[in-house]
This record gives sequence, C-alpha cells and structure tokens, in this order.
Amino acid sequence: MTRSVQCGRIQIGGGAPVSIQSMTNVDTRDEKALLRQIRELEEAGCDIVRVAIPDMEACESFAQVRKKTEVPLVADIHFDYRLAIGAIEAGADKVRINPGNIGKAEYVQKVVQAAKERHIPIRVGVNSGSLEKEILAEYGGVTAEALAKSALNTVRYMENLDFENLVLSIKSSNVPMTYAAYTLAAKETDVPMHIGITESGTPSNGKLKSAIGIGGLLLSGIGDTLRVSLTDDPVQEVLFGQRILEAVGLREKSIEIVSCPTCGRTEVDLISLAEETENRLVPVAKRRQEKGLRPLKVAVMGCVVNGPGESREADYGIAGGKGEGLLFSHGEIIGKVPENQLVDRLIEMIEKEE
Repeated sequence: MTRSVQCGRIQIGGGAPVSIQSMTNVDTRDEKALLRQIRELEEAGCDIVRVAIPDMEACESFAQVRKKTEVPLVADIHFDYRLAIGAIEAGADKVRINPGNIGKAEYVQKVVQAAKERHIPIRVGVNSGSLEKEILAEYGGVTAEALAKSALNTVRYMENLDFENLVLSIKSSNVPMTYAAYTLAAKETDVPMHIGITESGTPSNGKLKSAIGIGGLLLSGIGDTLRVSLTDDPVQEVLFGQRILEAVGLREKSIEIVSCPTCGRTEVDLISLAEETENRLVPVAKRRQEKGLRPLKVAVMGCVVNGPGESREADYGIAGGKGEGLLFSHGEIIGKVPENQLVDRLIEMIEKEE
C-alpha cells in the first residue's frame, strides 16, 4: 500500500478510493472563465482540478479563484520555481513540478520548504518530453528505465530534504513504456501514484490508449489518482475516467447500460437509440450516486430475438421494433410506444424511482 497524502479534502493513497483529476484549459488569467470551468468539472464528478500557472498574473488570478471554491486545486508549474512558491502562498492544495525543467537544486529546495511550511504535497511529474539531458544521454533516449530513474531520483532527493509529502507521475504517450515505467518505480517506492497517458490524442484514440494504459495499471494495483488526457473538453476526461474506474471494478456503476450489437434483424436505429440513452442518463446516474440510491441495470435492445428477454432481466429497458418499441419495468412489459418516444418514456420511468 502506498503512503497517504492529503490534497485539500481528498486523500490520495493509503487505501483511499482512486480519485479523478482533470486540468483546466481556459486562460488562467481570466478569473471568471477559470472559476466557471472548475465548477463544471466539479459537477461532472472531478475530485481534483489542476491549473496551469504560466506567469505571475495567472498566479494572482489563481489566488482569487482559490477563495471561491472548495475543490482541491493543483498548481501546475514549469520552468520558474517562483511561480510554485507564489501558488503555494495563494493557497494551492498541491503543486506539480517537473524535475526536467524546474532548474537548479536550490530552486527545488525552496519549493520544498514552502510546501513543507504549508503542509501540502508536491507532485513530481516526469514526462517523456522533458527528461533531464544527463539521463537521456545515459539511456540513449527516452525509455521506461530513464523515466523511472528521473522520477525516483527526484523523490529520493526530496526525501533527503526531510520531505515525504509526495505524489509521483511518470507519463509518456507510449502505452507500454508508461506501464513499464510505473511498474519499475512502484517496486522502489511507496509514494502514491498519479497515473495517465500523456498527450494521448483525440477523443477516440485518447480514450483507447487511456483505457488500456490506466486500466492495466489499476488492475496491477498501481494508481491512487488518475487523469485521462484528451484533446477535448476536460469534462469528457472526467466522465471517461469514471467509466474506467467502473470497468475495472473500483467504482460501482450507478446505472449500467447493456445494449446488443446490431444485426440484419434490427428494424430500429439502435446506435442512435443507445447513444441518446447513455448521454441522457449521465445526469440521472450522478444524482443517484449522490443520493446513495441502488445501482440500476438498463437494457437498450434492437430486435425481437433477445430484446424482450434481456430487457426483462434489467430494472428498466426498451426493445425496438419497426417504428415502435416495448417499454419494460422490473421484468414487466409496460406497453408499446412510438420509436421517437422510447428514450423519453424510459427516462421518465427511471426518474420516478428517485
């Protein structure tokens, strides 16, 4: 088990549930936009929000936003250690620094001292794109071993400064390399791990790489907090992170949707039907989770072969036909409705249980 650190109201490591992070992508200097996006992420289920601090103006905006939200905020720092100290003084719950670009050892020491005084953790964030020159030379380029060594060197350096309030991330856009680097590091330290696949790409490719990389690490027992990195709205990172945790059994689904593959017997637009159902059940699932209501199984089926049977086994279900479909509730047929009303009626039935 990893050691425990506290990031605001969220415990990381020490057996705590795996938390979900994302990062704002608005201009940090725009206080209103930053606060609005943080609130959107919180509503989507984000536990911890990371914010880029590129200059002192951004640090000042961060300080004002910090006063207006209770969401744990991580200050993301590159190159200038003074920005890390400024963010810590502004109330950051954690700071993220990269050993490959933060500069001299004395600068790291100053950041460590500031974090120690405020009793907040530091995330040592190692990326394949910013490894130290000497490590690149030693390993002949970016390798899993090089990534792990960079991370562990910084961890040990900080621990020698009598600072153990640490979180570690070792990210690459290469899934096997990321997996191997985390596995190597996890054997050498009990520092909590922030996991993810960096620069994973567009939503389709990024979700695939993240599901494999993050899911594989979680199933191996590695990972205390995670971020799905997508070239997309950060809210989508949060939602997909939740799905990964559900898929590996680390978070119970409040609503599980089962749907059949299409075939030549399908006489309804099942793909659109299933997608609409899934999208419209997102807020319903969140409300049920917040209220502590029991998990539900919802079936969206497309033909008369398996549709009625599968729907009867679910709490609620719909089975499509030509221009119309059947509604099911707890194994009983409720009735036939036109195809364009199926999702509306299904949502109505589920919401009545709330």
